[in-house]
Amino acid sequence: MSAVTYNDALAFLLERTDWERRSLGAPARGAWNLDRPRALLAALCHPQQRYPSVHIAGTKGKGSTAAFLESILRTAGLRTGLYTQPHLHDYRERVQINGEPIAQEALARTVRHLAPVAEQLEQETPDAGQLTTYELGTALAFQHFADAGVDWAVVEVGLGGRLDATNVLTPAVSAITALSLDHTALLGETLAAVAAEKAGIIKPCVPVVSTAQRPEPTETLTAIAAERDAPLTLGGRDFTWRGDHRAGMVIGDGWGYAGLELGLVGHHQLENAAVAVTVIEALRATAGLEVSTKAVRQGLLNVRWPGRLEVLQEGPDKPMVVCDGAHNGDSARRLAAAIRDWFPHHRLYLVVGSSADHDLAAIVAELRVLEPATVFAAASIHPRARPAEDVAAQARKAGGIAEAMPSVQAATRHAAQQAAPGDLVLATGSLFVAAEARAAFGRTSVGD
Repeated sequence: MSAVTYNDALAFLLERTDWERRSLGAPARGAWNLDRPRALLAALCHPQQRYPSVHIAGTKGKGSTAAFLESILRTAGLRTGLYTQPHLHDYRERVQINGEPIAQEALARTVRHLAPVAEQLEQETPDAGQLTTYELGTALAFQHFADAGVDWAVVEVGLGGRLDATNVLTPAVSAITALSLDHTALLGETLAAVAAEKAGIIKPCVPVVSTAQRPEPTETLTAIAAERDAPLTLGGRDFTWRGDHRAGMVIGDGWGYAGLELGLVGHHQLENAAVAVTVIEALRATAGLEVSTKAVRQGLLNVRWPGRLEVLQEGPDKPMVVCDGAHNGDSARRLAAAIRDWFPHHRLYLVVGSSADHDLAAIVAELRVLEPATVFAAASIHPRARPAEDVAAQARKAGGIAEAMPSVQAATRHAAQQAAPGDLVLATGSLFVAAEARAAFGRTSVGD
């Protein structure tokens, strides 16, 4: 690929098997292993080994935790790489340097470098199968970070942990955010099974930070960390947090922060921030990281993470419109609590959609406590989206009025038209729903 345009490069990535856009059932489980990404990165001379990294897994909050951590490091004057998924509007959002998505020219240049290496590898090892979109995207991120000379990379696991393509890393610290049941066909139907998959990122002798977990996953994480001689810093035992996003406190062993202000809303975001701060303290102790208290405070305040309790419209003469990417029962419960605590309103109109492999009944049940005046059900344009009529039927089953709408954008606009000043419109159920709600209000990039 001697002459590669941005569109050529994107096509090269997206024409491969993309499990994000397909049903995540048993066939996907058999297709996942680390052999292909390890071989590709070895052929690229291990770009991921040219900078230190932090690796983050979890069911909920791992993206927000990654955003907090990257913001702290960048505020401290360090050059950062951030790899997350999925994107809201543009594939380039997944790979960021100093908070900015990879430029089109840089993406094309990096694909021009890795494409022939990948194609040759596939020719030489046909039995291994073709590299997937996600495996290539991971290699793209790691190579770009090396080319850009980052000081630190913050890497979010895509799904699970043990067999995720990012698990080729040997990070300076691993982190695990809140765990709950999700993608059970792949990750297991018990919290212990989910914890075992997430704990697959724990490396021998590498410190690991975990938020407070329920007893079953706590037992699993503790056992795996002990097996691998990985020092475990556990929320609720080794560090704690109190307060909220306006005035939070995080306390660890011999260190503490009070009066923290966060750029993201909700009690759950203080939990995510506490994990990020504890990772910083672990890096101070084990990797010699120099980050000032001021940088920690300012980084937590400066963070921006669109699609997470994001206000799309507000004003004295119009209803407030908020979008959030809550995608399972636990995250919907946290969302409902945040809405009650921080978004006073008269009536609430709910725009909801869901991916077919997520627990729609749990999402709807948790959001039902908000007593929406009407639920506007919609399917996002994502291939795995559940049909709007199915979402509406589940909402009616939970109790209340529900109406199927032709699209998320149409549903969000219609709800905003129905609502009066003082009312609240909430669009949620997946990050894809949040993205399309953003687009309904002219926000078509993460910079909007």
